[in-house]
Amino acid sequence: MKLSNQAAGALMMALQKCLMEETDIMPLLQNMEFFVDIKQDEDGISDALFVKNPPVVSFEETQTDNVQEFIDGVLQEE
Repeated sequence: MKLSNQAAGALMMALQKCLMEETDIMPLLQNMEFFVDIKQDEDGISDALFVKNPPVVSFEETQTDNVQEFIDGVLQEE
């Protein structure tokens, strides 16, 4: 069994969320609910792991404002 692209993305989002919020990743990983999707095609049967409840990462307006201020500053220097 392999991770689906969705499950790999969910793990990466969990890491990003915890890095941004400076929190422990373990509770987020422990609360993830997984399921297996089994498909059959011309190559045979394959299965992949998916996440039912991927983490949600939200950005505050102040963060995007700071980024825009940084970009404006860089553009003015050129």
